[in-house]
Amino acid sequence: MYLDTEGIILRQTKTAQGRRMILLFSRKYGKISAGTSISEKGKSKSTLAMHPFTLGKYEIYKGRDSFNINGADTLKSFYQIGENVDKYMASSYILEWTEKVLPEQVANVPLLNLLIDFLTLMEDRKKAYGTLVLAYQVKALQLLGYMPVLDQCSACGSKEVKSFSIESGGMVCEKCKDTLLEEGQTLIYDTNFDIVEVLKYIVNNPLRAMEKLALEQDVLRPLLQIIKKYAEYHMDIGKLKSEDFLVGMI
Repeated sequence: MYLDTEGIILRQTKTAQGRRMILLFSRKYGKISAGTSISEKGKSKSTLAMHPFTLGKYEIYKGRDSFNINGADTLKSFYQIGENVDKYMASSYILEWTEKVLPEQVANVPLLNLLIDFLTLMEDRKKAYGTLVLAYQVKALQLLGYMPVLDQCSACGSKEVKSFSIESGGMVCEKCKDTLLEEGQTLIYDTNFDIVEVLKYIVNNPLRAMEKLALEQDVLRPLLQIIKKYAEYHMDIGKLKSEDFLVGMI
């Protein structure tokens, strides 16, 4: 069966006889693994669409148990990302992180659109790449149904909250924090008003509203750490190959 879909390549792996395995975040079919014989070199329209940070339209043959990309066309190339090492590292981290949070073959058009917005903003951004990384991750958690509780204690419902508990899934009050510590929970972070308000702002606004947002490091660093640990715990994300970028930020 022949299919076509827009998508963004998350990862490529070389295999035997010049073939490659492509992990594609497609609009119609979600995350799929597909083989291809399309060369990495050359200037054909198919070759250009196989480059990193490209939104393409892919012609796919679906067999009984596998996919194969037979042709491709470039819809939008975010090539300027590859011309700046910090942009490249930030964007590579987000592609790998997205790969880990996506289930196989489950369409998620809102998340793909969010990723396109991220790459669009990153291409034109001059600084504060970590702020955009954080905003994307928070918006992605929201779309995937993993958004932490922010407005009340995730354990008892109290409105008086000052700490963030990874295991409990969000903010906790002082009483519940003490109880959780007694029970042996260690992934608890003291927070301040600014950190909670930043998370709420990201949740309540589109990613494009973050175009000029640049968080101070004393706010950005703990938030990146919290979101990293939160995704690792609740979504079973292990260490990422591109994590050096994030380590440098926190």
